[in-house]
Amino acid sequence: MERGNQTFVTEFILVGLSQDPKTQAVLFGIFLVIYLCALMGNLLIITVIQVDSRLHTPMYFLLSNLSFLDITYTTVISPKMLSLFLSTTKTISFTGCMTQVYFYLFLGETECLLLAAMAYDRYVAICNPLRYTSVMNKVVCLKLAGVMWISCFVISLMDILITVQLPFCGPNQIDHFFCEAPFLLKLACADISTNVVVTVIGVSLFLIFPLALIVISYICIITTILRMRSVEGRHRAFSTCSSHLAVVFIFYGTAILLYTKPVSEDSTSDKIFSVFYTIVTPMLNPLIYSLRNKDVKRAIRKTIENSLLQSKLTTKGRLCCYGCFTLTIARF
Repeated sequence: MERGNQTFVTEFILVGLSQDPKTQAVLFGIFLVIYLCALMGNLLIITVIQVDSRLHTPMYFLLSNLSFLDITYTTVISPKMLSLFLSTTKTISFTGCMTQVYFYLFLGETECLLLAAMAYDRYVAICNPLRYTSVMNKVVCLKLAGVMWISCFVISLMDILITVQLPFCGPNQIDHFFCEAPFLLKLACADISTNVVVTVIGVSLFLIFPLALIVISYICIITTILRMRSVEGRHRAFSTCSSHLAVVFIFYGTAILLYTKPVSEDSTSDKIFSVFYTIVTPMLNPLIYSLRNKDVKRAIRKTIENSLLQSKLTTKGRLCCYGCFTLTIARF
Protein backbone atom coordinates (compact mmCIF):
# COMPACT_ATOMS: atom_id res chain seq x y z
CA MET A 1 0.00 0.00 0.00
CA GLU A 2 1.09 3.63 -0.51
CA ARG A 3 0.85 6.71 1.65
CA GLY A 4 2.02 9.88 -0.05
CA ASN A 5 5.18 9.04 -1.99
CA GLN A 6 6.22 6.20 0.33
CA THR A 7 5.40 2.54 -0.27
CA PHE A 8 4.52 0.31 2.69
CA VAL A 9 4.77 -3.46 2.72
CA THR A 10 1.64 -5.60 2.47
CA GLU A 11 3.36 -8.90 3.25
CA PHE A 12 6.47 -10.23 4.95
CA ILE A 13 8.92 -12.97 4.02
CA LEU A 14 9.72 -15.47 6.79
CA VAL A 15 13.26 -16.83 6.38
CA GLY A 16 12.50 -19.87 8.56
CA LEU A 17 14.94 -22.21 10.29
CA SER A 18 16.90 -23.32 7.24
CA GLN A 19 17.30 -22.60 3.53
CA ASP A 20 18.59 -26.07 2.63
CA PRO A 21 15.81 -28.25 1.07
CA LYS A 22 17.11 -31.49 2.65
CA THR A 23 17.36 -29.91 6.08
CA GLN A 24 13.88 -28.45 5.66
CA ALA A 25 12.47 -31.91 4.90
CA VAL A 26 14.08 -33.34 8.06
CA LEU A 27 12.88 -30.39 10.17
CA PHE A 28 9.37 -30.76 8.76
CA GLY A 29 9.22 -34.37 9.97
CA ILE A 30 10.64 -33.54 13.41
CA PHE A 31 8.36 -30.58 14.08
CA LEU A 32 5.30 -32.34 12.69
CA VAL A 33 5.83 -35.15 15.21
CA ILE A 34 6.37 -32.63 18.03
CA TYR A 35 3.24 -30.70 17.06
CA LEU A 36 1.08 -33.84 16.86
CA CYS A 37 2.42 -35.07 20.21
CA ALA A 38 1.61 -31.70 21.77
CA LEU A 39 -1.93 -31.79 20.36
CA MET A 40 -2.66 -35.40 21.32
CA GLY A 41 -1.06 -35.16 24.78
CA ASN A 42 -2.88 -31.99 25.74
CA LEU A 43 -6.21 -33.13 24.26
CA LEU A 44 -5.90 -36.36 26.22
CA ILE A 45 -5.33 -34.44 29.47
CA ILE A 46 -8.33 -32.15 28.86
CA THR A 47 -10.58 -35.09 27.99
CA VAL A 48 -9.55 -37.19 30.99
CA ILE A 49 -9.97 -34.29 33.43
CA GLN A 50 -13.44 -33.55 32.06
CA VAL A 51 -14.54 -37.20 32.09
CA ASP A 52 -13.25 -38.25 35.52
CA SER A 53 -15.13 -36.47 38.33
CA ARG A 54 -12.34 -37.27 40.80
CA LEU A 55 -10.12 -34.83 38.87
CA HIS A 56 -12.54 -31.92 39.26
CA THR A 57 -10.21 -30.16 41.71
CA PRO A 58 -8.36 -26.80 41.60
CA MET A 59 -5.05 -28.39 40.57
CA TYR A 60 -6.56 -30.21 37.59
CA PHE A 61 -8.67 -27.20 36.65
CA LEU A 62 -5.42 -25.24 36.27
CA LEU A 63 -3.84 -28.18 34.41
CA SER A 64 -6.70 -28.28 31.91
CA ASN A 65 -6.26 -24.54 31.37
CA LEU A 66 -2.56 -25.14 30.73
CA SER A 67 -3.32 -27.90 28.23
CA PHE A 68 -5.82 -25.70 26.37
CA LEU A 69 -3.27 -22.88 26.32
CA ASP A 70 -0.56 -25.18 24.98
CA ILE A 71 -2.82 -26.39 22.15
CA THR A 72 -3.74 -22.88 21.03
CA TYR A 73 -0.26 -21.46 21.69
CA THR A 74 1.57 -23.97 19.51
CA THR A 75 -1.20 -23.90 16.86
CA VAL A 76 -0.67 -20.17 16.38
CA ILE A 77 2.89 -20.93 15.23
CA SER A 78 3.37 -24.56 14.14
CA PRO A 79 1.01 -24.90 11.11
CA LYS A 80 2.48 -21.83 9.38
CA MET A 81 6.01 -22.93 10.25
CA LEU A 82 5.36 -26.41 8.82
CA SER A 83 3.95 -24.92 5.61
CA LEU A 84 7.14 -22.88 5.18
CA PHE A 85 9.18 -26.09 5.05
CA LEU A 86 7.13 -27.32 2.07
CA SER A 87 6.58 -24.02 0.24
CA THR A 88 8.85 -22.12 -2.12
CA THR A 89 7.07 -18.87 -1.22
CA LYS A 90 7.79 -17.97 2.39
CA THR A 91 5.35 -15.09 2.65
CA ILE A 92 2.81 -14.09 5.25
CA SER A 93 0.36 -11.22 4.82
CA PHE A 94 0.62 -8.07 6.94
CA THR A 95 -2.71 -8.91 8.62
CA GLY A 96 -1.68 -12.53 9.17
CA CYS A 97 1.62 -11.44 10.69
CA MET A 98 0.00 -9.00 13.10
CA THR A 99 -2.63 -11.60 14.04
CA GLN A 100 0.14 -14.08 14.82
CA VAL A 101 1.98 -11.49 16.95
CA TYR A 102 -1.19 -10.71 18.90
CA PHE A 103 -2.21 -14.28 19.72
CA TYR A 104 1.40 -15.24 20.47
CA LEU A 105 1.60 -12.40 23.03
CA PHE A 106 -1.87 -13.03 24.46
CA LEU A 107 -1.44 -16.77 24.94
CA GLY A 108 2.23 -16.56 25.98
CA GLU A 109 1.51 -13.97 28.67
CA THR A 110 -1.44 -16.01 29.95
CA GLU A 111 0.74 -19.13 30.20
CA CYS A 112 3.38 -17.22 32.18
CA LEU A 113 0.77 -16.19 34.77
CA LEU A 114 -0.83 -19.64 34.79
CA LEU A 115 2.46 -21.41 35.57
CA ALA A 116 2.91 -19.03 38.52
CA ALA A 117 -0.65 -19.78 39.70
CA MET A 118 0.05 -23.52 39.47
CA ALA A 119 3.21 -23.11 41.56
CA TYR A 120 1.20 -21.20 44.19
CA ASP A 121 -1.43 -23.96 44.16
CA ARG A 122 1.28 -26.56 44.91
CA TYR A 123 2.72 -24.29 47.63
CA VAL A 124 -0.64 -24.07 49.42
CA ALA A 125 -1.30 -27.82 49.01
CA ILE A 126 2.09 -28.87 50.43
CA CYS A 127 2.94 -26.08 52.89
CA ASN A 128 -0.58 -25.25 54.15
CA PRO A 129 -2.66 -28.40 53.51
CA LEU A 130 -5.27 -27.58 56.19
CA ARG A 131 -6.09 -24.27 54.49
CA TYR A 132 -6.01 -25.62 50.93
CA THR A 133 -9.75 -26.09 50.45
CA SER A 134 -10.50 -22.56 51.69
CA VAL A 135 -7.66 -20.81 49.82
CA MET A 136 -7.90 -22.69 46.51
CA ASN A 137 -11.61 -23.43 46.07
CA LYS A 138 -13.62 -23.54 42.84
CA VAL A 139 -14.73 -19.91 43.01
CA VAL A 140 -11.18 -18.66 43.61
CA CYS A 141 -9.86 -20.71 40.69
CA LEU A 142 -12.55 -19.42 38.32
CA LYS A 143 -11.85 -15.82 39.35
CA LEU A 144 -8.10 -16.37 39.04
CA ALA A 145 -8.43 -17.87 35.56
CA GLY A 146 -10.83 -15.11 34.49
CA VAL A 147 -8.47 -12.35 35.64
CA MET A 148 -5.50 -13.97 33.86
CA TRP A 149 -7.31 -14.48 30.54
CA ILE A 150 -9.04 -11.08 30.47
CA SER A 151 -6.04 -9.02 31.64
CA CYS A 152 -3.69 -10.66 29.12
CA PHE A 153 -6.29 -10.22 26.36
CA VAL A 154 -6.53 -6.48 27.04
CA ILE A 155 -2.80 -5.86 27.58
CA SER A 156 -1.87 -7.76 24.40
CA LEU A 157 -4.50 -5.81 22.46
CA MET A 158 -2.97 -2.52 23.61
CA ASP A 159 0.48 -3.81 22.64
CA ILE A 160 -0.53 -4.88 19.12
CA LEU A 161 -2.37 -1.59 18.50
CA ILE A 162 0.92 0.24 19.09
CA THR A 163 2.75 -2.14 16.74
CA VAL A 164 0.15 -1.97 13.94
CA GLN A 165 0.52 1.80 13.77
CA LEU A 166 4.24 1.53 12.95
CA PRO A 167 5.15 2.09 9.28
CA PHE A 168 6.92 -0.82 7.55
CA CYS A 169 8.38 0.50 4.30
CA GLY A 170 10.95 -2.20 3.60
CA PRO A 171 12.86 -4.45 3.72
CA ASN A 172 10.14 -7.00 4.48
CA GLN A 173 12.25 -10.08 5.30
CA ILE A 174 11.90 -11.41 8.86
CA ASP A 175 14.84 -13.60 9.84
CA HIS A 176 12.68 -15.94 11.92
CA PHE A 177 10.18 -18.81 11.58
CA PHE A 178 7.17 -16.78 12.76
CA CYS A 179 6.21 -13.17 13.39
CA GLU A 180 7.78 -12.47 16.78
CA ALA A 181 7.82 -8.87 18.03
CA PRO A 182 11.61 -8.29 18.44
CA PHE A 183 12.32 -9.52 14.90
CA LEU A 184 9.37 -7.64 13.41
CA LEU A 185 10.26 -4.34 15.09
CA LYS A 186 13.69 -4.38 13.43
CA LEU A 187 11.91 -3.72 10.11
CA ALA A 188 9.93 -0.67 11.26
CA CYS A 189 11.00 2.57 9.57
CA ALA A 190 10.08 4.73 12.58
CA ASP A 191 11.02 5.34 16.20
CA ILE A 192 10.27 2.19 18.24
CA SER A 193 11.20 3.58 21.67
CA THR A 194 7.57 3.24 22.86
CA ASN A 195 7.56 -0.42 21.79
CA VAL A 196 10.85 -1.00 23.62
CA VAL A 197 9.39 0.46 26.82
CA VAL A 198 6.27 -1.71 26.45
CA THR A 199 8.49 -4.77 25.92
CA VAL A 200 10.52 -4.02 29.06
CA ILE A 201 7.32 -3.64 31.10
CA GLY A 202 5.95 -6.86 29.59
CA VAL A 203 9.13 -8.81 30.41
CA SER A 204 8.98 -7.57 34.01
CA LEU A 205 5.26 -8.34 34.47
CA PHE A 206 4.97 -11.62 32.59
CA LEU A 207 8.43 -13.20 32.79
CA ILE A 208 10.58 -11.97 35.69
CA PHE A 209 7.83 -11.40 38.28
CA PRO A 210 6.03 -14.78 37.72
CA LEU A 211 9.38 -16.60 37.67
CA ALA A 212 10.31 -14.99 41.01
CA LEU A 213 6.97 -16.15 42.48
CA ILE A 214 7.58 -19.68 41.18
CA VAL A 215 11.10 -19.80 42.65
CA ILE A 216 9.89 -18.53 46.06
CA SER A 217 7.00 -21.05 46.03
CA TYR A 218 9.32 -23.96 45.27
CA ILE A 219 11.87 -22.88 47.88
CA CYS A 220 9.07 -23.06 50.46
CA ILE A 221 7.91 -26.40 49.02
CA ILE A 222 11.41 -27.91 49.12
CA THR A 223 11.91 -26.66 52.69
CA THR A 224 8.67 -28.40 53.70
CA ILE A 225 9.68 -31.58 51.85
CA LEU A 226 13.00 -31.73 53.73
CA ARG A 227 11.02 -31.97 56.97
CA MET A 228 9.21 -35.10 55.80
CA ARG A 229 10.07 -38.25 57.73
CA SER A 230 9.41 -40.61 54.83
CA VAL A 231 12.47 -41.00 52.58
CA GLU A 232 10.28 -42.37 49.80
CA GLY A 233 7.92 -39.39 50.13
CA ARG A 234 10.84 -36.95 49.93
CA HIS A 235 12.25 -38.70 46.89
CA ARG A 236 8.87 -38.69 45.09
CA ALA A 237 8.24 -35.04 45.94
CA PHE A 238 11.73 -33.99 44.82
CA SER A 239 11.29 -35.90 41.56
CA THR A 240 8.02 -34.09 40.85
CA CYS A 241 9.42 -30.66 41.80
CA SER A 242 12.58 -31.10 39.74
CA SER A 243 10.51 -32.06 36.68
CA HIS A 244 8.25 -29.03 37.09
CA LEU A 245 11.20 -26.68 37.61
CA ALA A 246 13.02 -28.07 34.58
CA VAL A 247 10.08 -27.22 32.29
CA VAL A 248 9.59 -23.84 33.98
CA PHE A 249 13.23 -22.85 33.49
CA ILE A 250 13.20 -24.00 29.87
CA PHE A 251 10.12 -21.86 29.20
CA TYR A 252 11.03 -18.76 31.22
CA GLY A 253 14.80 -19.01 30.81
CA THR A 254 14.86 -19.08 27.01
CA ALA A 255 12.18 -16.37 26.78
CA ILE A 256 14.04 -14.08 29.20
CA LEU A 257 17.33 -14.64 27.35
CA LEU A 258 15.72 -13.59 24.07
CA TYR A 259 13.73 -10.61 25.35
CA THR A 260 16.44 -9.10 27.58
CA LYS A 261 19.19 -8.96 24.96
CA PRO A 262 19.43 -7.18 21.61
CA VAL A 263 18.39 -9.29 18.63
CA SER A 264 21.71 -10.43 17.13
CA GLU A 265 22.69 -10.23 13.48
CA ASP A 266 23.17 -14.00 13.43
CA SER A 267 19.75 -14.99 14.75
CA THR A 268 20.43 -18.75 14.91
CA SER A 269 20.66 -18.77 18.72
CA ASP A 270 17.56 -16.55 18.97
CA LYS A 271 15.61 -19.01 16.81
CA ILE A 272 16.72 -21.91 19.01
CA PHE A 273 15.51 -20.05 22.12
CA SER A 274 12.15 -19.44 20.42
CA VAL A 275 11.80 -23.09 19.44
CA PHE A 276 12.12 -24.15 23.09
CA TYR A 277 9.42 -21.92 24.56
CA THR A 278 7.00 -22.03 21.61
CA ILE A 279 7.29 -25.59 20.28
CA VAL A 280 9.04 -27.84 22.81
CA THR A 281 7.38 -26.83 26.10
CA PRO A 282 3.77 -27.38 24.84
CA MET A 283 4.82 -30.97 24.15
CA LEU A 284 6.63 -31.41 27.49
CA ASN A 285 3.96 -29.88 29.74
CA PRO A 286 1.43 -32.76 29.54
CA LEU A 287 4.24 -35.29 30.07
CA ILE A 288 5.72 -33.55 33.09
CA TYR A 289 2.69 -32.01 34.79
CA SER A 290 0.09 -34.67 34.11
CA LEU A 291 1.22 -38.05 32.79
CA ARG A 292 3.64 -38.50 35.71
CA ASN A 293 0.73 -38.04 38.11
CA LYS A 294 -0.78 -41.26 39.53
CA ASP A 295 -4.33 -39.88 39.56
CA VAL A 296 -4.09 -38.88 35.90
CA LYS A 297 -2.59 -42.25 34.94
CA ARG A 298 -5.44 -44.03 36.70
CA ALA A 299 -8.02 -41.82 34.99
CA ILE A 300 -6.41 -42.43 31.57
CA ARG A 301 -6.49 -46.20 32.11
CA LYS A 302 -10.15 -46.02 33.12
CA THR A 303 -11.02 -43.90 30.08
CA ILE A 304 -9.15 -46.28 27.77
CA GLU A 305 -10.87 -49.30 29.33
CA ASN A 306 -14.31 -47.75 28.84
CA SER A 307 -13.47 -46.78 25.25
CA LEU A 308 -12.22 -50.28 24.41
CA LEU A 309 -15.27 -51.92 25.99
CA GLN A 310 -17.51 -49.81 23.79
CA SER A 311 -15.43 -50.43 20.65
CA LYS A 312 -16.04 -53.14 18.05
CA LEU A 313 -12.62 -54.71 18.51
CA THR A 314 -12.28 -58.39 19.38
CA THR A 315 -11.27 -59.39 22.90
CA LYS A 316 -7.72 -60.08 21.69
CA GLY A 317 -7.55 -56.68 19.98
CA ARG A 318 -8.82 -54.92 23.09
CA LEU A 319 -6.24 -56.64 25.28
CA CYS A 320 -3.48 -55.78 22.81
CA CYS A 321 -4.47 -52.10 22.67
CA TYR A 322 -4.87 -51.88 26.43
CA GLY A 323 -1.47 -53.51 26.96
CA CYS A 324 0.22 -51.04 24.61
CA PHE A 325 -1.40 -48.07 26.34
CA THR A 326 -0.52 -49.41 29.79
CA LEU A 327 3.12 -49.91 28.86
CA THR A 328 3.30 -46.42 27.33
CA ILE A 329 1.77 -44.70 30.37
CA ALA A 330 3.94 -46.76 32.76
CA ARG A 331 7.09 -45.36 31.18
CA PHE A 332 6.33 -41.87 32.50
